[in-house]
Amino acid sequence: MIEFSETRITNLILHKVSIEPGNCRVNDSEYDLGESDEENTLKKIFLKPFTAAAATYEFSHEINLELNPLYKLSAAISDNEDFIGTSKNIYQHLKSVSKHPNIKDGDLFIIKYRNLKMNNKFYDGLGIYKVENKENFVETNITDKGEFRLTFKKGIGSRKLDKACLILFTEIPYTVLIIDNAPVETDYWMNEFIRAGLKNDNINNTNHFLTLAKSYITGQMPEEYNVPKTTQIDLLNRSVEYFKNHETFEKEEFENEIFHDNGIIDSFRKFDETYREENDLKSLENFVISTQAVKKQAKIFKSVLKLDRNFHIYIHGDRELIEQGIDQDGRKFYKIYYQEEL
Repeated sequence: MIEFSETRITNLILHKVSIEPGNCRVNDSEYDLGESDEENTLKKIFLKPFTAAAATYEFSHEINLELNPLYKLSAAISDNEDFIGTSKNIYQHLKSVSKHPNIKDGDLFIIKYRNLKMNNKFYDGLGIYKVENKENFVETNITDKGEFRLTFKKGIGSRKLDKACLILFTEIPYTVLIIDNAPVETDYWMNEFIRAGLKNDNINNTNHFLTLAKSYITGQMPEEYNVPKTTQIDLLNRSVEYFKNHETFEKEEFENEIFHDNGIIDSFRKFDETYREENDLKSLENFVISTQAVKKQAKIFKSVLKLDRNFHIYIHGDRELIEQGIDQDGRKFYKIYYQEEL
C-alpha cells in the first residue's frame, strides 16, 4: 500500500489519553529524534503495518466536509500551522469522543512525515496512533560488580497496533488508511474520531469487483446452474488471472473471458446490479487495476477442493484435467491427469 524507505519523521509528540481526567497528560514539547536508528525503529512500528492495508478511505461528513474535526485539524498540520497546538486539539477531539466505559487508556502518538510513497508518488502525511496494550520485554544489564541483572518492562514493539490512522496529504479530502484492532463495541475510532468512508479509487474498485465476482461464482451461480466445486475453483482462478494480466479492467471483456455463456453473463449482470444496490456501490464498468489489491485478494480466492476430512486438492490450472464420477459401489471420486510429478 505504502512505501517508507525514503520517509522522514519531521515532528513527533506524545500525549496520554484516559476517560479518567486525573490520568490524562498533555505534552508541551515535541520529541527530539536523535540517531537514525531511533527513526528507523519508529517507522517500522508505526508505518510498516500500513503496507498491508487492504482499503483506502477519505474523510466524510453528512453536511459539509469542513465540519469534520479531524479533517480540519489535519489540514492545519498540512498547512504547517502550529504542530504542538494542533496536536493538543487532536488530543481534545479524541478525548471528547471517548465516552464508552469499555474504552481503554492509551498513549497518543502524533507524527508528521515527509516523503510517504503511494502509487509511485510522494506525499507528506500525518500519523495518529493510540497504543492501548503494551507487550512485556526483558532488559539485561551488568552491574558494576559484573553481575547480570534482569529488568522486566512493558513497551511498544512488534505487536499489532491497537488503533491508528495514516493521513496522506493527497488531493482533498486526502487519502486515509485505518487500523482498528479493538472490540466492535468501541467503534468510536472509525465512526466518531476519524469519520471516514471508502474512497472511490482503483484500490477499492479492484477490491469491490473481485469480492462481487467471488460472491457470484461461489453463491448465486451454483444455485442457478448447479456448478460443481471444480468449475467454481476454475472460474475463481481465471478471475484472479484476468486481474493479474491486465492493467485496466473492462467489465464486458471480463465477462466474456470468464463466463463465455450469454445466459450466465446476463445472470451475473443481474447479480451485479443487486449487489451494488445492497452495498451502495457505483457501477464498475472500467477502472485502473490495483496490483496491491489483487495480491491481497488472491490470498482469499481459495483454490482448494476439500474432500471429507481426508484430502485437500489444490487446483491451479486446467479444469479439463480433472474428471468427477461415482463408481459401481456408489463412492464418489475425482480422476486427475498429469504429465510429471514435481
